[in-house]
Amino acid sequence: MRKHTPFARHNNASPTQIASQGVASFYTEDQPTASGEKFDTHAMTAAHPTLPFGTKLRVTNVSTGKSVTVRINDRGPYVPGRVVDLSGSAASKLGMVESGIAKVKLDVVQ
Repeated sequence: MRKHTPFARHNNASPTQIASQGVASFYTEDQPTASGEKFDTHAMTAAHPTLPFGTKLRVTNVSTGKSVTVRINDRGPYVPGRVVDLSGSAASKLGMVESGIAKVKLDVVQ
């Protein structure tokens, strides 16, 4: 009889998990965040509908391959079809400010 191991061993565990893929947008309005922090468009932060506040998320622009790591501190986006709202600074580093949106891949890194 084989023994059941309910959890992956640490040396076999994947270091990241894909949270999702889809369209990212960004926002720059100075408004309170859902976490209670003051919004800072220059910080590397983002809004996600379900990930816990404080989660570190690697966002990769699939068109350019550029990626940034952001910290979730808000809820959103509230536009159907979008998976994450980035701060203006994060959007700038991904090269998506001019277009306003970009197709991205999201990976939880912490």
